[in-house]
Amino acid sequence: MNELVLVLDFGGQYKELIARTIRGLSVYSEIKPGNLTAKEIKQLNPIGIVLTGGPNSVYLPGAPRCDPEIFKLGIPILGICYGMQLMCQMLGGEVAPGGAGEYGRVTVTPSLSSTKLLQNIKEPFLALMSHRDIVKRLPENFTATANTTVCIAACENNAQKLYGVQFHPETKHTKGGSEIIRNFLDICGAAGDYKLDDYIDTQIKQIRQKTGGQKVLLGLSGGVDSSVCAGLLARAVPNQLVCIFVDHGCMRLNEGDEIERVFAKRKLRFIRVNAQERFLSRLQGVTDPETKRKIIGEEFIRVFEEEARKLGDVYFLAQGTIYPDIVESGGSHGATIKSHHNVGGLPAVLDFAGIIEPLAGLF
Repeated sequence: MNELVLVLDFGGQYKELIARTIRGLSVYSEIKPGNLTAKEIKQLNPIGIVLTGGPNSVYLPGAPRCDPEIFKLGIPILGICYGMQLMCQMLGGEVAPGGAGEYGRVTVTPSLSSTKLLQNIKEPFLALMSHRDIVKRLPENFTATANTTVCIAACENNAQKLYGVQFHPETKHTKGGSEIIRNFLDICGAAGDYKLDDYIDTQIKQIRQKTGGQKVLLGLSGGVDSSVCAGLLARAVPNQLVCIFVDHGCMRLNEGDEIERVFAKRKLRFIRVNAQERFLSRLQGVTDPETKRKIIGEEFIRVFEEEARKLGDVYFLAQGTIYPDIVESGGSHGATIKSHHNVGGLPAVLDFAGIIEPLAGLF
């Protein structure tokens, strides 16, 4: 079991980048909704927690909040932008409008030499800011560790392992941002045990255990994600795999023929289903993009179910779902950015033995 850092989401546009940066530093991360309870967090046993940015003002009614008990767990917490403001507000500080705010790259000046989060950063540096509100007064026992001409740019309560930055260290626009996140992981005591070297072998083992001798039907679009999934499944269960490519009528000119030509050369059982008429008839007159995605998702599943019945076996359904598909589709992760047809568009009842998504944990 890998060490875990939880990224609690408050609607931040960079939440996936935060999680990716942490994984790039050899620590496993997962994005969870910001209102996860302290009890639920304890069950996940993370070594650290990151509170993301977000578009709201923490002092307004209805603004997203976290469980106040998380600050008593003894787990190191890093608040970024809205996350810093939320932590300070909930612990007795004050957040207020900051005039015009700060947007773009801003000079941040360290103001304390002995700081764990900004250790070895003694000179002013450029950091990406995107905020209108500011922390006007810090909570008791917090110390400002960096400033701009407008705001407190970083703060910490080292005794309780609580840290905050008003800027975005996860972006490439912040000089030394990755080092700051690494410092936080060091505070968490991270050993850095997350490696992708054995990912393929691990997934192959899990796929074989889950499917046993049963067949696997892969929804193959010809895109990168489902094609990688096809390659992985072909290695894991080569004689159990059937790839179904559904030509739904919304593809580029001749793209369906190109996909068929490419995969006909592979050692795969490849079936093309020309379903242009049924998809286009269901989409006729529908203008809302979210509604379209859900219609497409359900229609895909119905085609896959029909093909499985024709083949006469019990099948697992495999999809090339990746982690951003899940996050952006909302669900337990918070606001829906857009429902991906393979996640938010899935109907409630599926005529399959189960779903296999070996890439669902990857960016």
